[in-house]
Amino acid sequence: MKHHNLVIQHVILIFLSISLFACNSPSPKEPKKEISKTEVRKTDEGYRLFLNGEPFFIKGAGLEFGDIKALASHGANAFRTWRTDNGQRSGKEVLDEAHQYGLKVAMGIDVGRERLGFDYDDEAAVKAQYDRIKNEVMELKDHPALIMWGIGNELNHHSENPKVWDAVNEISKMIHEIDPNHITTTSLAGMNKETVNLVVERVPDLDVLSVQMYAEIEILPQRIEESGYEGPLLVTEWGATGYWEVANTEWGAPLENNSSVKADFYRSRYEKAIASQSEQVIGSFVFLWGQKQERTPTWFGMFMPDGNETESVDAMHYIWNGEWPGNRSPRLGDFTLEGKRAPDNVKLKPGKAYNAAVEVSDPDKDELTYEWVVMEESKTQATGGDPEKVPQAIDGLFQTDAAPTATFKAPSEPGAYRLFIYVMDGNKHTAHANIPFAVE
Repeated sequence: MKHHNLVIQHVILIFLSISLFACNSPSPKEPKKEISKTEVRKTDEGYRLFLNGEPFFIKGAGLEFGDIKALASHGANAFRTWRTDNGQRSGKEVLDEAHQYGLKVAMGIDVGRERLGFDYDDEAAVKAQYDRIKNEVMELKDHPALIMWGIGNELNHHSENPKVWDAVNEISKMIHEIDPNHITTTSLAGMNKETVNLVVERVPDLDVLSVQMYAEIEILPQRIEESGYEGPLLVTEWGATGYWEVANTEWGAPLENNSSVKADFYRSRYEKAIASQSEQVIGSFVFLWGQKQERTPTWFGMFMPDGNETESVDAMHYIWNGEWPGNRSPRLGDFTLEGKRAPDNVKLKPGKAYNAAVEVSDPDKDELTYEWVVMEESKTQATGGDPEKVPQAIDGLFQTDAAPTATFKAPSEPGAYRLFIYVMDGNKHTAHANIPFAVE
């Protein structure tokens, strides 16, 4: 009996020891996520971006606060940001969501701009910026969704001090030292020989040069040839015609293309400027996968404030997949105010009633709904994508507004305004157009 008790005690001690060891042992960890290693190589076909040893042509969009899930669903493989923290989400949160949907990220790094007051002769400010950026890179460098670093945005825009490029080169060198797995680039506003030569000379550490062009993207092949640049190139912004590239009314209101004209430009510009330059261009990020106010609430955004997609999204879906999405946006035809069009310098009398009409069709024969809005003309002179205030909408003007024709009273106060038409298909798509007019 005594021997039996000793055996039981021994078994209990062994059990307790095993239990104690199990409690003190570290819990199983999730498998380590693979770091995405990128590099640019010159191949027999030209320059190519390689991701983990495989060719990776960037089919991307500029995305600040836009719908990441929708971007993936439309066939993109990447997006770019302009900063590591956009004020709503941290860089890690953005990267985590990108990884969730299988997208890669060109992470933007906010670099001081001379036009906004940054002084590159101020060594202390330059050093503080360098240290801040180093911390940002250290935090995000090993995330599996990261593919490259974008050092600054349009630093040549309204800039005269060439020391900015010395700072960019030092930042690029620092990044390569602490993060040998990812390439670096910087995005230029436009592309001309003088600026390209300056950057090539003073920022030799960059892996890729990036350019941003709108209507001018159509002559990118010419700009490449004129600049003499022979290295790898990335187009980090392109899309709708800029407000600085269009005709204006007599009172200075820029004439915005409607959503269907824009969509047609997306397709034609991609073919002319990006697909045609495969020896040097390693991909592109279309602008803008989201919505913002810039002269109007509809000028550059490919989405509406309510999240509805415009026809430009359809165009990019076609570019990325070679086929149209299952349901497409309404397509606009003619749009008139008292029989006149946007270039006709439309002038109205205060409080008098006027008629407007829009022609629209839907590829899917969806039932369409209409919204008419009059807004004040934007008074901002912001540039380079700086924040703008949304102009005020004028309520109580419309007598009829839920059809392809509308009757409204001109605002009682003289000034510059715009008439907007929004056409929805009930499947989260919106077509839009506007006509500037003056009340005299």
